Amino acid sequence: MDIGKILGGVLGSGSTGQIGDRIKQATSGGSSGGIGKALGNSGLGGGLVGGALSGGLMSAVLGSKKGRKMGGKVLAYGGTALVAGLAYKAWRDYSNRQKPQSHARDTDLASIPADSGFAPEQERGEGDVDFRLALVRAMIAAAKSDGHIDQTEHKRIAAQIEQFELGASEKAFLFDAFSADADPLAIARLARTSEQGAEIYLASSLSIDPDDQLEQQYLSRLAGCLGLPDELRTHLDTQAEGARQEFANA
Repeated sequence: MDIGKILGGVLGSGSTGQIGDRIKQATSGGSSGGIGKALGNSGLGGGLVGGALSGGLMSAVLGSKKGRKMGGKVLAYGGTALVAGLAYKAWRDYSNRQKPQSHARDTDLASIPADSGFAPEQERGEGDVDFRLALVRAMIAAAKSDGHIDQTEHKRIAAQIEQFELGASEKAFLFDAFSADADPLAIARLARTSEQGAEIYLASSLSIDPDDQLEQQYLSRLAGCLGLPDELRTHLDTQAEGARQEFANA
């Protein structure tokens, strides 16, 4: 399976430079602070979702709810680098018994210690697969956990997947991810470590509408399946909400 085609061609269109520019334009009125500096200038801004939001695949799953769309925008501009950076900061604060605080405006989100366990592009998930694929599955499952994807939407998504220049294995992965039930236990099993569990939870938290009861119930079940302590979950939720607020006026 060519993971680069899935992440780059389907879920992350555009060059890192283009996405980095969009990050800077979308934060702080184009200033060099926060997410823009940490991801745009670091060269780590290659979005996990990227331009697919406007292309239709993820927009079909994310739907029209404001909260879910805002989280989708964060993921589109920040990708795995943002998920890893914020999850690492949440983990660090939790471990140091600090109060939950948003790190969405920190300028060092890309400076994650090599031995921290928070580096999706280098990690292997359950079954020794590229961990970024686990994050893709987690986001899709969370976004569709309220059941708003009906048969008509499934057909439209399938038709769009067929339009991409992908091999059989890449298409099979996408078909499977979009057709699978939103099963929090199955998603939790994609994590091999507690750190990966924190990343999966944060990516999922960014993919839901925080005001949707069904999606919040899914997130709670996912936290339970991952075995996340309540305090750590609070730290992760704080990062997700802070990132949404950072992009609220973008």
